[in-house]
Amino acid sequence: MNQNTLIAVGNVITPVQIRHTPDGTPVTTFRIACNERRRDRETNAWVDKDSFYVSVTCWRRLAENVCRSLRSGDPVMVRGRLLTRSYDTADGRRNTVTEMEADVVAADLNWCTAHVTRTRRTETGASAGVPDNGSDQTVERPVEDGWADEGVEPSDDPSRELTGAVPAAGH
Repeated sequence: MNQNTLIAVGNVITPVQIRHTPDGTPVTTFRIACNERRRDRETNAWVDKDSFYVSVTCWRRLAENVCRSLRSGDPVMVRGRLLTRSYDTADGRRNTVTEMEADVVAADLNWCTAHVTRTRRTETGASAGVPDNGSDQTVERPVEDGWADEGVEPSDDPSRELTGAVPAAGH
């Protein structure tokens, strides 16, 4: 099967929202803006050029981890399939949208730093601390299965915990 893969680099521009399908499968959605920037040789200033906006959908464990990790404004790299979906609106109009179904989402470490916390494979949904109400709240769960290095304590800096990315300045 042929599959086109796209890598999009940009910033999260909407709140990261999680929901669950009727069978309980977690789905996270958010939008990113991929902005081209160039230095204007005359003014020696950076100027924004063309922008590409795309909605991103993540499923299952990736959905849960993205919900725990990303916030609006975070710089990201997303790899996935670009899909076109059509649907009918309530007033009978036919709309077509382009979306990206992600298989990898990562912080763009050119613009931030990250604190990596491995997750347990058995964690799912609300039991893993993922809110099912779309809020930004998370619950920290200790990893008790030997993933963490012995003797390494979590950071006391709350901005580094469970956010996935922290600004490079001032850390």
